[in-house]
Order: sequence, then structure tokens, then C-alpha cells
Amino acid sequence: MKATRAWQRRIKDILLMSGSRQRSRLKRPVWIIVLVTFVIIFLITAFLYPPTTSAACYIFSSRDCTLFNKPSIFTARELSDEETRSHVVFREILNTPPIQSKNPKIAFLFLTSGTLHFEPLWDKFFRGHEDRFSVYVHASREKPVHTSHYFIGRDIHRETVLKRKEGKKKKKLSKDGRVVWGKFSMVDIERRLLARSLLDPDNQQFLLLSDSCVPLHNFDYVYNYLMLTNVSFIDCFVDLGPHGTGRYSERMMPEVEKNAFRKGSQWFSMKRQHAIIVMADNLYYRKFKNYCKPHMDGRNCYSDEHYLPTFFNMIDPSGVANRSVTYVDWSEGKWHPRAFRAQDITFEFLKNLTFIEESIHFTSGPKRRGISRPCLWNSMKRPCYLFARKFYPETLHRLIIHFSNYTTI
Repeated sequence: MKATRAWQRRIKDILLMSGSRQRSRLKRPVWIIVLVTFVIIFLITAFLYPPTTSAACYIFSSRDCTLFNKPSIFTARELSDEETRSHVVFREILNTPPIQSKNPKIAFLFLTSGTLHFEPLWDKFFRGHEDRFSVYVHASREKPVHTSHYFIGRDIHRETVLKRKEGKKKKKLSKDGRVVWGKFSMVDIERRLLARSLLDPDNQQFLLLSDSCVPLHNFDYVYNYLMLTNVSFIDCFVDLGPHGTGRYSERMMPEVEKNAFRKGSQWFSMKRQHAIIVMADNLYYRKFKNYCKPHMDGRNCYSDEHYLPTFFNMIDPSGVANRSVTYVDWSEGKWHPRAFRAQDITFEFLKNLTFIEESIHFTSGPKRRGISRPCLWNSMKRPCYLFARKFYPETLHRLIIHFSNYTTI
């Protein structure tokens, strides 16, 4: 009898276990269906109601997420009315899609003291690409004599203004726009070149070059490098030494704080949105004009090295590459970069410049050091430089000889 009861209980347990397995097999497809349905509803909701935070944007949205990385200016304090107006204008410009040109061009802005000695080389560089570039020349001292038809009629003349001589009622014409090294006039000329080139709606990239600059690649390479990315190549880095933040004046407070002060080369490539923002700026322009100049509070501050790097570090830090596309050799540690002579110009030398893949920033002070970082283009490691300076006029002949070889590597 006991054996019969034990056998019945065993049979009952087996039936219960069998039933639970059958129920779990039936439940599993239901849970999968519920989970898939939940994911589908979640994705549809994310599509219909766009994300409003940076993390959510990068995960769920295919649109440009850099707008979420644009920090508000001085969120730690209340902005003045003028700062608020400036901030609103800058934000609207950044959020407005750029003009879609059917014929996008690069504006080459040449800043020179007189004649451009490398015009024959630039003529060779521009030839065959007439519908994809425009040229603007600002000569600060003497009217340049042009040898290339790409430069003829492209001069931006200095403004003529009326100034009253002291002690006399008679007005006298004087020339404005003379570029003096280290003075704020350098920034004014950069803005004037940008303003004139912005009049052409087809100009989408704005490239500032000096009379000692030469191209390192062919035109097609340069055009694609600049046009197929959405950042401006504005040099920007932190230098805590005497020639970096040591030039900062507390008179720039509260609009420009010391921890936002940056340094960089003036030779930039700037997208149209950023060029328009430079034109729109008056607040920070005045701060640098008044308080970043030679012999200011016992220190020498040079606005052409600090205004744009600091300005864009504050306004749109994610929109700049923090490097220039123009090579300059500061390794000698002098006030001016190394200048290259005719004997320096060889095929190997030029080829090496085209292959540099790390940019170097040198800090100032007793413990001078070089800070190197890889050059990224659309998140991929690429050669850093499209142009180089400073070259003496005597190098022209050798540069032309080697041009076709080193620009096609």
C-alpha cells in the first residue's frame, strides 16, 4: 500500500514538472514579442520627439549633434545685456544651415606688405580650377605689382579716412589699414579681408595666407580637404607661460576670463558660418582691441595670436580643429619662426612637410616644451598641413622645379 502511494506521488511530481516546462515554452515567445514591441515603440518615440541632450543625440539621432556641445558663455554667472545679445546672435548663426552654393569656392586671402613674390607658383597651383576659388589681396605698405592674371584687379585698397590735425582746423586725408607687426591693425585687416570675401555667396571657406606662404599639395587635394569637413582650422592651445596666459589682462573681465584665454597662429582656414560670426562680434573685438596690445599693464599682448583662438574657444569649441593647416617652424625658440633659404629647398624636404601627421605647440617660459597631437580630419589621421611658411623670395625657382613632383605624392 505504501509502495503504491509513493508511486502515485512520483507520477504526480513528474506531471507537475512536465506542465511547468510546457508553460515556460509557451511563455518565452510572448516575452520576446513584448520586448520587441517595447523596443519598436521606444525607437519610434525617439524619432518623433528628437533628443534634447548630448548623450541622447549621439545614441538615437542621425542629425548634427555638435550643437549640443556648444556651451553657454559663462553659465556660472548672469550675463550682461550686451553679452546676452551677442550670445543670441552667435547661437542663431551657428544653428542656421549654411548657404548651399551650386559652385562652392575657397577664398584665398593674401596678407602682404607689397608684391607677392610667389605669384608664379600660385599661378601654377590655381591653373585649371578657375571656377573653384577667388583671390583677395591686402597690401599694407606698397601697391603690389602682379605677374599672374589671377591676382590682377584683386587688391583691397586701404580705407581713406578724414583726420583732424592737432592745432589746425584743416582736415587732412590719411591712410588707414597699414599693417604693423604686433599691433591690433593686423586683426582689422583680417576682418576687412573676410568682409570683402563674404560678399560672394559662393565663398564657403576662407583661407588666410601671407606673402611667404607656399602650397604643399595640388589644388584638388586642398579643395577636398577643406570642403569635405565641417570644422574651421583655427589654431588654439593653452600656454601657461609668460607669452601665453602671462599676457592676459584682468581688465578683460568679466567677459573674458583667464581660464578661457588661448593662443594660436593667426593663419586660419574658416568656414562661412564662423566668418560671419567674426563679422558679427563687437563685444570681444573691443575687449581685445582695448586690453590686448603691446605695452599693456607692463606686458606685451598680441591680438592676432589671441583674439580668434580665445573667441572660438568660448563660442564654438567643438567647431574648430585647434590647429592650423599652414606649417610654421618654431623649433628655434625665437620671436619669429625659421625662414627657409634656397639651399633648404629639396624634394625630400618638401615631401617630408607634406607627410607630417602631428602638430606641435611650443609653450613659453623657462621650461619650454613641445606638445604634439595627431592631426585628425573627419576623425581620421591625415597629414596636417596644406601650406607652409616662411620662404624667402630666392626659393621661388627651386619651388617651381619641384612643384609638380611633391604636390602629386
